[in-house]
Amino acid sequence: MISLDINGRVHQVDADPDTPLLWVLREWLGMTGTKFGCGIAQCGACSVLLDGQVMRSCSVPAGSVGTAKITTIEGLSPDGSHPVQQAWLQHDVPQCGYCQSGQIMAAVALLQEKPKPTDADIDEAMSNICRCGTYNRIRAAIHTAAGNGQG
Repeated sequence: MISLDINGRVHQVDADPDTPLLWVLREWLGMTGTKFGCGIAQCGACSVLLDGQVMRSCSVPAGSVGTAKITTIEGLSPDGSHPVQQAWLQHDVPQCGYCQSGQIMAAVALLQEKPKPTDADIDEAMSNICRCGTYNRIRAAIHTAAGNGQG
């Protein structure tokens, strides 16, 4: 049994410790907001926060998480009122939307580390792939969420 603290609630999961956290979230717990993209930690669609740090859950064995607090897109805010989610809507960031939960989680981690990021900070931190190419809208939304007037 693996014990995982996800979105403020402890879950006991009967999964092999080597099972990627992504699959535990999606298949065992039904938290499908975290998406499978590439499976090799390159695209970022599976991004979640572990103790506030962005991690690609497809490459994190569930058994290695220990006591870290996991935050998924479902746990960011119960009603979509998180400032990053609101900025995403304001700037019409999503097109297909597939990568957006991972993008949002990466943006949240960035803003926790650098509350007023520059364009260079955003470019460095936001390594998630968006096949629709909404990078300019992502940058504008992050600036809006940061309240730094560049969005």
